Amino acid sequence: MFQPLVLRDVPSEIQEDCTESQQVQSQEIQQQIYNLLSINSTIVIRQFPSQGLSFQLWPAATTLVTLLDRHHPCITTPLSAVLNGSGATQHRPIRILELGSGTGVVGIAAAAVLGGSVTVTVTDLPHVLPNIQFNVNANAEMLKHHGGAVEVAALSWGDTYNMEAIGREFDLIMGSDLVYHDHLYEPLLETLKFLLLKSEKRIVFLMAHEKRWKKESAFFKKAKKSFDVEIIHNDEPSNGSRVGVVVYQFAGKLNPKSADL
Repeated sequence: MFQPLVLRDVPSEIQEDCTESQQVQSQEIQQQIYNLLSINSTIVIRQFPSQGLSFQLWPAATTLVTLLDRHHPCITTPLSAVLNGSGATQHRPIRILELGSGTGVVGIAAAAVLGGSVTVTVTDLPHVLPNIQFNVNANAEMLKHHGGAVEVAALSWGDTYNMEAIGREFDLIMGSDLVYHDHLYEPLLETLKFLLLKSEKRIVFLMAHEKRWKKESAFFKKAKKSFDVEIIHNDEPSNGSRVGVVVYQFAGKLNPKSADL
């Protein structure tokens, strides 16, 4: 397991960015370091908690990073079935898309741990992308060392133009802490339908989720009308929380019209 470390005094060389230096100096910056034991490397993540939900790290993202760090192709792990059966060949790496990437830590971890066997595209709303790109750049040397690469792109859920621009050429979709505003349930489901149900192959969506409100059950009820949803991993509650993080796997139903959910 990795050991996250929060540092409030960020070194100046990490803070410097040619397009954002003035803005960075006026905001509260936090840096978090993830130690990835499987590859003996670290990920450095910059976050701005005062700027909103998308600019800070959340427990569900930490769970996915931990699972990626534990994954090994020769050992059965919660991600084995997904990563070993995602369509990679000797000629083409697994193509991973992350929704609502926030700080980008999950996508960066996937690219680092899985290296040249994957290509990763991380997405979020346009105003979030500069910080994601900063984090990708901050980890560029580490990613290069392990053969990993991360692309950054805008994706507004439910927006046809954005979804068509991203395309469907992916083998695996990932996301964490996505179900927090009920007005986003429908756009998220529309995006998942576009990516999973309209693809020529059967791909899956992995979502790490920490339950916070009862209203979230409405999202899962709607999701089960179109997708087979199963739990592949449970984290024990920590830090005084009543519930732990749950990792769900979504896959398109073979005959969604017959589902009685």
